[in-house]
Parts: sequence; structure tokens; C-alpha cells
Amino acid sequence: MKNITNLFLLATISLIGACQSNSESAPANSTPTESHSDFRVQILHPDGEKVISPQAQIEVIAEGHEWTEGPLYVPDGDYLLYSDIPRNAIYKWTEAEGSHLFLQPAGSTGLIEREGQPGSNGLLLNAEGRLVLCQHGDRRVAIGEKPSDNIKPEYETLADKYQEAQLNSPNDGDFHSNGDLYFTDPPYGLDKNMEDPAKELDFQGVYRLKPDGQIDLISKDLKYPNGIALSKDEKKLYVANSGKERLYWM
Repeated sequence: MKNITNLFLLATISLIGACQSNSESAPANSTPTESHSDFRVQILHPDGEKVISPQAQIEVIAEGHEWTEGPLYVPDGDYLLYSDIPRNAIYKWTEAEGSHLFLQPAGSTGLIEREGQPGSNGLLLNAEGRLVLCQHGDRRVAIGEKPSDNIKPEYETLADKYQEAQLNSPNDGDFHSNGDLYFTDPPYGLDKNMEDPAKELDFQGVYRLKPDGQIDLISKDLKYPNGIALSKDEKKLYVANSGKERLYWM
């Protein structure tokens, strides 16, 4: 495993400022369009301009959430899904209708009695177009139905244990074209984080889940593995280590 310092990051989006709200009240169905001058796109390498313009403006498209994660664009329907972790819900945003509740519960379905952050985090679509969720609450990677207006909160477990030990709280993932799913497992979904008595693993892993259900440990060297992505040619796996101004590739 090697690391790439922030000098080699193609682009970083920094959101300066945050909106806090009561997590018990649902956000309004609105589409704020104002730009915020204190939000900015920071490009740290010239190649980043191939991905996003340095003049790009950040636009607020939904408000009223306390903590959101896992944005997923769904081409079939041209809309965005994202996780609201404290509300244990997934929201849907469209240009025409704004943001509204899409799926609940999304991360905690009662499989595990626990405290901590209950919702889903990373969201993906598999090759068949079904929704795959990194569930903090149930401490697993799960699969649901294809996204639709009639979707039900019914899930099957894809991965919940490594060598008989319960995963911490799967956070983010990325699919290889061969069907392998790479995902990270930090402790953020646990109430007491590293010191949570329900934590069964003594490390925070990066894993590969094969289509046949086999789980391989790729690395246990990162303290807080978080965002994860394969390179375009699928020869490198990039992993963000929270709290460190660098990416790692494996």
C-alpha cells in the first residue's frame, strides 16, 4: 500500500459551513438554488480541471438535514438519492420536485440492538440496477430492490461478518466491473466509536466482497478508512483515511 499526499489529489470539494437542524423533523420539499460564496471548489492539481471547472459554483439543492452521506445518481429517472443517517432514511432529489423522503428505514431494521448512528451511508447500484447499501445501523452491506416509487425497505445481507466477527459499520463502496465490491468499515456508526463495547474487530478494514459471497481483507492498516473508489482502468483502489490529508492506493 502506498500513499498519495494532497499535492496529488485531482480535486477536492470543500464545503465551508454547515446546516444544523433537529433530526426529528423532516426537511421541507424545497429546491434552494442560491449560491454560497463561503462554499468553494478547491482544485489541487491542474488535471482536476479536466473533471470540474475552477469557476464552478456550489449550489444548495436541499436543506434541513443534520448529516447526509452517500450521494448516488440514478440514470434511469435522472435523479439523486442520498442518505440521512440520523433519520435512518434515504431521500430523493429531482430538479423538478426537490427533495423528499424516498425510503425508511434505510440502515437500522432491528437486526441488532444498538446505539449509534442508525442510517445507511454509501449507496450504490449493482449490475442489475438494484440498490446496495452500506448500513451503519445493521452493521452490514445489504441489497434491496431496484429504485422506484414503489420501493420497499426490504433487504438481504451481502456481508455482515469477517471471520465470524461482526463488521464495525460499513461506510462506502465501489464495484469492479467483474462484480467484486470493495468497501470500507470504520467505526463511525458505533455509539462509542473505537471504544464501543459492541465492537468485535480490533481493526478497521478495507474489504473485497466477491459475487460468490467470499470476503477478503485487503488492508487493516488504516485507522479510519472512509471514501473508496477504483481508478478508471480498475488497476488501483483509492481509499481516504479520515483525519489525514492524503489518499491511499492499493
